[in-house]
Amino acid sequence: MGIGRPPRKGWPAGKSTGPPWALDLQAKIVKKPGMSVSEPARIASIYRYPVKGLSGERLASTELSPGATLKNDRAFALENGPSGFDPAAPSWQPKIKFLCLMRNARIAAIETTYDDASGVLTIRRSGRLLVDANLNRAAGRATVESFFQGFMGKEARGPIKLLESPGHSFSDVAKKVVSIVNLQSVAALAQAIGEPVHELRFRGNLHVDGWPAWLETQMIGHEIEIGVTRLRVVKMIQRCAATEVNPENAQRDMDVTASLYRLTGDENCGIYAEVLRGGRIAEGEAVVVR
Repeated sequence: MGIGRPPRKGWPAGKSTGPPWALDLQAKIVKKPGMSVSEPARIASIYRYPVKGLSGERLASTELSPGATLKNDRAFALENGPSGFDPAAPSWQPKIKFLCLMRNARIAAIETTYDDASGVLTIRRSGRLLVDANLNRAAGRATVESFFQGFMGKEARGPIKLLESPGHSFSDVAKKVVSIVNLQSVAALAQAIGEPVHELRFRGNLHVDGWPAWLETQMIGHEIEIGVTRLRVVKMIQRCAATEVNPENAQRDMDVTASLYRLTGDENCGIYAEVLRGGRIAEGEAVVVR
């Protein structure tokens, strides 16, 4: 990509293009002077997303396992017309085959919770209970499918089917990873845009507070320790139109990818990390980069 990409919606006219951090045009990453991977940080919040595309659940703590996602993160997906996914031989499929915020902003208007012990998925809108269904039972799954068939209207490209395959994650990437968002990078983006940017637009698993803005751009290959756990950073997260959707009102109100590009030279925000050593992590725990 060239740095001369034309402005798009989401970057206010007349805004200063000289933020208090340096843009390395050759490497296309933002670098903040004097930052160090050893600076202290902590987990501000933990989220999982049991059904791909639907709302997240905040967790006080969770167990990490080597080579795995957070428990039941993207464990289910809502197939939007035939996708070719085979639960008996699961393989990665692109997000556009399922209901997803990139194409279906309206799903941000509902709140969902999933109970691991009972298998019950609860769907609410503005606090009002709409569906309470056991996904371990055929009748419960059919109830969920029927609800979304009606809720999606013309956005349903065919029969909507709830998919699951034990051990499979309907992540945006094939590798089983944990997604991490640096809250100071989100704050820096908001400062540049000139309006608040909700961190839940990025649908990360771990929100880290205490890293300088854009420190994560230099972390590929580094390892992260949280308590007894250890993770290796493997990839930056390239953002898509899903981030346009405001998680509080389900409106497409901000072109986040364009603003990221103007600020950093790419459309990345956040990192993927694979779990090397498992254990329990909790909100407030220290995050150390090695």
